[in-house]
This record gives sequence, structure tokens and C-alpha cells, in this order.
Amino acid sequence: MRATALLLASVLAAAAGGAAQIPFPRGFPRRVPLASDPSGNLPNYDGGFRFCRVWFRNGSTGDGDGWYVDYPRADENLSIRFMELTMAPVTKDVEGNPLPVVVRLTDPALFRCPFVMMSEPGGSYFSNEEAASLRAYLLKGGFLWVDDFWGSRAWLNWESQIGKALSPTEYPIVDIPVSHTMFRMLFPIETLPQIPNVGLWRFERRTSERGADSAELHVRGIYDRCGRVMVLMTHNTDFGDAYERESDDPSYFRNFSINGYAIGVDVLLYAMTH
Repeated sequence: MRATALLLASVLAAAAGGAAQIPFPRGFPRRVPLASDPSGNLPNYDGGFRFCRVWFRNGSTGDGDGWYVDYPRADENLSIRFMELTMAPVTKDVEGNPLPVVVRLTDPALFRCPFVMMSEPGGSYFSNEEAASLRAYLLKGGFLWVDDFWGSRAWLNWESQIGKALSPTEYPIVDIPVSHTMFRMLFPIETLPQIPNVGLWRFERRTSERGADSAELHVRGIYDRCGRVMVLMTHNTDFGDAYERESDDPSYFRNFSINGYAIGVDVLLYAMTH
């Protein structure tokens, strides 16, 4: 494990300065194009891996900024690490940069995504149509990772929204241990970290964003009837910042990004092979 971790650390450190760093555009997120091609294809679809992020609306009862948190740098940076550390084909532009995409739950293109991610889902709201499409996607073999939501209010809101798609009596939410196959795909993970936003770490050196209400990390999931994890929930932690903010602070990179990328690559490999 030590040799593997050192190899990953050296690869990430060598490439940290070269990761795609796209600035946050003025007027964001209203101008972000969505993958709504009625043919069901993603833009520039060639069968390669695309990091697919879910666009969603916020309701009035939850706790979360919105779908666009950590976009697009987290999506691009994790895709870059995935290219560097595996042999999986990744769709790229003419300059060799990965091409992440944003999808609505009702877009036909959703079903071209073997993996989708939601950031700050603690404020999300699903319509009946969105919930039905998400259910169909997951039961057909899709994989959803929800990340960066903190505290009891965000959890309760997310629990109610995912319950619209997957009834908790049929598909209960359970804890996922670090010994699960998902965390052994390429890098054998020993610890699942609580990752704070970079500012909290830089200025206060603490990891819980909601104090006592988010002190405990939860790694939970929903299995299908064959025992496949189809929804991964990392609650009270922020993997997105470990990817987006990897170059902002050397201490943050060492403490959170290295392990965060190892876990992210394992999750992507699991999503595309199970």
C-alpha cells in the first residue's frame, strides 16, 4: 500500500501544475450549455468516458448552494487524473483536455453516462418526472455519486429527494465500509477522509463545516437487487474541493487531494465495471 500511495503522490505532484484550470465565468451558471440532444447522444460522443454532472433545481427546505459547486474544475481535474492513472479511454478536445458535460435528469443523454455526480445535493428538489428518470437510469446500470452536503438538514432533504426515485422500503440507504470492493479497484484505500473546503482548512485547520452537526463522516449507499452499489453518498465531506482546489494550498493537497484522487479513481472504475 505504501508503494502504491507514493506512486500516486508522485504522479499527482508532478502534474498538479498542469491540470486544467478554467476560471469561473461572470453570470454563471445561466450560460452553461446542457446536453439535451434529443437523439440521446452527448456532444462529441465517441464512446469514451465523460464526467457527467447533474443539473438540478434547489427547493426551499434544504441546505446547499446548487448543482454548479466545484464545476468545471473538479470535473476536469478528476478526469485528467483518471487519464493519467488508468488506461480507460476519455473523450478529449483537440488540445487533449477532457470534455465534462452537464445533464438534466430528463435528458436522453443521461443514459450515455455510466457515472453522474451531484454536488451539494442537500438543497436539491426532484420533480416526479426527474425522479422517474433517475430511477430508470440507476436500475438500468447507472451510477450516481452525491457529495459535499453537510449536517442534518442537508441529509434529511437529500433523503427525501432520493426516496422519490428509490423507495426506502425497496432500496434502503446503508453504510458502506472502507473494505468494500469499490475502494479496492486500483488503490487499496485504508481511510475515508472528512475533506473540508479549502478555505476552512487554510485558515482554521479544521474539517467539519457545520461544527458538531457535521462532525461525523458518513459514507453511505443504495444497492440494487444484485448487490451493486448504484448510489454513493459522501456526507459531511467535500471530495469536489479536493479535486477543484488541488493547487491552492500545498498542505491541502497533501492531506486531502492525494487520498481523494485515489478514492475518486476507484469509484470511477467501479461505476464502469459493475
